[in-house]
Amino acid sequence: MYTHKSDAARNESDPGVTSTVVGVQDESDRRLQLVKRSRDLMSSRFRRFLSSIRWSDLEQEMRGLSNYRLSCCVNTLLQTLSATWEVSDLLEKWEAAGVRADSHNVPLQLKRVLAAMRSDHLPQHVPHRDFLHCLDRNCVRLSVQHDADEVFLSILNFVQQQMDDRALALEIQNLYKISVETHLQCLECDSVQTRTSYLLSLHLHLKEDHNSLAGCISSFLEDQELRGIDRCFCAKCGIKTPSKQGVKLLSLPRILCVHLKRFRNSRGYTRKLDCQVTFPETFDFSEIAREGFATDFAQNECKYTLYAVVVHSGSAMCGHYTAYVRHRGNQGWYYADDSFIRQHHSIHVNVQKRCKRGRTTTRTFRLNVQDYKCNTPRWNHRNLRN
Repeated sequence: MYTHKSDAARNESDPGVTSTVVGVQDESDRRLQLVKRSRDLMSSRFRRFLSSIRWSDLEQEMRGLSNYRLSCCVNTLLQTLSATWEVSDLLEKWEAAGVRADSHNVPLQLKRVLAAMRSDHLPQHVPHRDFLHCLDRNCVRLSVQHDADEVFLSILNFVQQQMDDRALALEIQNLYKISVETHLQCLECDSVQTRTSYLLSLHLHLKEDHNSLAGCISSFLEDQELRGIDRCFCAKCGIKTPSKQGVKLLSLPRILCVHLKRFRNSRGYTRKLDCQVTFPETFDFSEIAREGFATDFAQNECKYTLYAVVVHSGSAMCGHYTAYVRHRGNQGWYYADDSFIRQHHSIHVNVQKRCKRGRTTTRTFRLNVQDYKCNTPRWNHRNLRN
């Protein structure tokens, strides 16, 4: 755009034009001041809004995990492991700088994904595909349906094999270690063989009808007679003889995992029991199974509190895993179905409803001291002694 020369000359000699320019400048200053005041007001309101937020509540929200190539089984295990703060704390102490081929190292990838699940700077859904691909490289294949208890035990084995800090690796294993003494008595010559070993979870047999956790534990600790094809070799008799086998507890772990054995095999066909199992949120092991303690059992405190339940819905051949987890911060129960997270008020009501509706397998997951865990259902209990 061009300005005519005569208009320019007239403007130079016309004082009215100057006053108009000054007026426009004053109006511009006023607008700038209004904009500044508006920004200051919005900033003040925003600061008051931020101060009114209860950040502790936001930090206590659980993070969902997307289902990636049939990963619901691993997703539920990660949710329960995230609630097992003892494991996370031990992994945080691990200096893994010297670990080679970190893409194949399960404990290193587990450490990273658990840290991501606790982080405040990530989106709601945690990126966990590196951990899933790491398991796949260690033969826990993607796009394959797995048993949650088997995958959990595999992860514990990888921790023992792939952590270069042996002391920390043993500390993690000891969180779940149940020391037992098994005895085998020959019913012909009465000779007794004893052996000391350990378990990482209690595998409890279920009856066809109603079951209770206390009843299942008592049955696990009862002596069993072995006859017929189950006879064992007796070194004194030199042949296989009928015998009686039993288990005694030498020590209980900080985190008690309970696996409910809901599957039955008959003539090559596997079916799943849909019977109900009642369980408390807290229980004292010494009150329901003191007769199962060995003579040198020395623990005084045997109280446990439930903090996680892994649920399997479906049949023996296919299904879906979800979890109920007690949050460490607000102590509330949360239901985790892959990326979907919802808070619940009663763990018993919700698990029973799902069992009646959908052929559920509840599993306990190994967690902290009072985390008792049940398989199919699987529960995790944390010991209260600490």
